[in-house]
Amino acid sequence: MPEQLDLIAALTLTAVVLVVASLAAGVVERAPLSFPIIFLVLGFALGPWGAGLLNVDAEGPALETIGVVTLSLVLFLDAVHLETEELRREWRVPALVLGPGTALVIGLTTVAGMLLLDLDVVTALLLGTVLASTDPVVLRDVLRDTRIPKPVRRTLSVEAGTNDLVVLPTLLVLLAIKTADPGGTNWPLVLTEMFVLGPAVGFAIGGAGAKLMGRADARFGVREEYQSLYGVGLVLLSYVAGEAVGGDGFLAAFAAGFAVAVLNTDLCSCFLDFGQVVSEMAMLAAFVFFGAALSGAFTQISLLPAVMLALLVLLAIRPASIGLVLTAHRRNLSWPARAFIAWFGPRGLASLLFALLVLREGGGDVRLLAVVGVVVTASVLVHGVTATPLTGAYAGYIARHTTHEERARSASGLFTSDDPAVVPRVSADELTRQLAGPSPPTVLDVRTRSALAADPDGIPGSTHVLPDEVRDWGARQLHHHPVVLYCT
Repeated sequence: MPEQLDLIAALTLTAVVLVVASLAAGVVERAPLSFPIIFLVLGFALGPWGAGLLNVDAEGPALETIGVVTLSLVLFLDAVHLETEELRREWRVPALVLGPGTALVIGLTTVAGMLLLDLDVVTALLLGTVLASTDPVVLRDVLRDTRIPKPVRRTLSVEAGTNDLVVLPTLLVLLAIKTADPGGTNWPLVLTEMFVLGPAVGFAIGGAGAKLMGRADARFGVREEYQSLYGVGLVLLSYVAGEAVGGDGFLAAFAAGFAVAVLNTDLCSCFLDFGQVVSEMAMLAAFVFFGAALSGAFTQISLLPAVMLALLVLLAIRPASIGLVLTAHRRNLSWPARAFIAWFGPRGLASLLFALLVLREGGGDVRLLAVVGVVVTASVLVHGVTATPLTGAYAGYIARHTTHEERARSASGLFTSDDPAVVPRVSADELTRQLAGPSPPTVLDVRTRSALAADPDGIPGSTHVLPDEVRDWGARQLHHHPVVLYCT
């Protein structure tokens, strides 16, 4: 099959992605599998190492197109879904985990790349930066499991959602250094275009575009399906505009979504739903394309050093780096929680897309993409298969032990020490009198999972809310009655 897919092949691939994803959804949610595993393996099976039905050139337009569209949509939606107020409270997560943690991962991976693959310093730094990106898609089943305390899930979510804020700018600077003319590069201009002009244009398009649709809908009534398509158009327009002014289109796409979030300019929820569907389909198709491309690219590298790098990154570098950062906060995190957070830093589609960006900008050749592909393949398999059993093991530990992370109000609470003395207290006799009065308070049973399992009886009429869910419970309440919380 030629590099550019013909119409029948493209339609067949789209049909397979949609049908398999839909039929397998229920099974995947109950098994130690993930969609990235399924579709990456499907790409390998269709590629040169398999049936040879899908030959995708790693440097060709097909992979580049789906990569650009997918990453632009992902970055835009990540930014739109940023809860700016909550992130402002939880700045410690990206500051402590993404700051020193990501720097350690990049540094140690760079050294490993130089030793195992004989790379020069800048190329090794590019590889380390690409492999520092974590993928929320592979983490999705973990993030949805309510048996895990919310602050732990939120820590993983914030890290995965804001990881690109650290990785992408670092990657762009390294690419500029790698591809620059040593004597003729105007660095102030390059950096201004990259980090100021491009994001500014994207921010303007996102904010003004969403406002324009809001006014058009209020005046003329725009059907939801067209609002959905309009949102996708905004994403692509912000990318193109960012590239046109000499900046980076991906930063512009992120800035456009960020404008929608911070300016409180709400796009129709139909776009967010539609955008998620389009993004999901694009990601699954991208895994198939990357699987086929990597199937051919693997023949151009020595697999043993690449596999050794993958094992080192996944089993040692990431767990050791993040574990070292979290050790400073061991008073607020049990050892299973620290191990859980340190382990679940999977590499996925984002790393492949960043590697494709490096390839497109001339910062490396197909061998770098192949090495990243080995690490991602190993990560998708290892993290996907271990998600269910390790989540069950951690949930079982919580069911038997009362842990510090269950009592934290937010992810940021894992990195601070709350003083319980500032919380007003009420005696049992006083609570009895209040409950017998004309305006009794709402009584919340906030015992931990293990405490409730050991003694299921509670104060009659009380409502049980897990301690890590109290904030969400309070946000849903419309009344202003006094609330009394009790635990063991």
